[in-house]
Amino acid sequence: MDVAKRAQAVAVLGGTFNPVHFGHLRSALELVDHLHLSQLRLMVSARPPHRDEPQTSAEHRAAMVQLAVDDEPRLICDTRELARSGPSYTVDSLKALRAEVGQEMPLLLVVGGDAVQGLTGWSRWQALLDYAHLVVVARPGFTLPRGGELGDWLTSHEAGLPGDLFDVPQGRVYLESLRPLPISATEIRALLQSGKSARYLLPDSVLDYINQHELYTGRSPTT
Repeated sequence: MDVAKRAQAVAVLGGTFNPVHFGHLRSALELVDHLHLSQLRLMVSARPPHRDEPQTSAEHRAAMVQLAVDDEPRLICDTRELARSGPSYTVDSLKALRAEVGQEMPLLLVVGGDAVQGLTGWSRWQALLDYAHLVVVARPGFTLPRGGELGDWLTSHEAGLPGDLFDVPQGRVYLESLRPLPISATEIRALLQSGKSARYLLPDSVLDYINQHELYTGRSPTT
């Protein structure tokens, strides 16, 4: 394992972050610690291709992520998808990131256990490993799909040890078990829409921003 490359490796976690909460943030930080990464980028999906576009704008969602990570230098808000028109395809973002970090630096795409089950529905999904490793984060006891097109593809690229992700810049799949925090953005939105408190589910700075801009109230948010 190349220790120097491990210390500079970059991971990216995409999502709508609608809104960002402690479940996102704690998992991201634990992954940085477990794999000894230099940074993890929280990449805000502007126009998610597999679900309806969130009613809360990408600009508001990115602003909340930035507030949430302001005091943690290892977590970075990545807004590259806000600058692109059309659907926010992850493979395009990885291609751009690979161009930024160079061809030799390990780049890790982080996805959840639920997301990996639907990977075959992603645009150019098999090309993801052309640009990055795939790190599947799930609760203890989760296993990667076996058999079929997806299972065979995952198995053929599976890494046995975390250190295997740092010998080459991309192309491997690794399953990382993390302690889950059962916090849901859907639950937070429902609490806020009903006028109830969402405190302690997300950073106070994010909650202050939500209140300031009247997000998730059912009314048109302020700009």
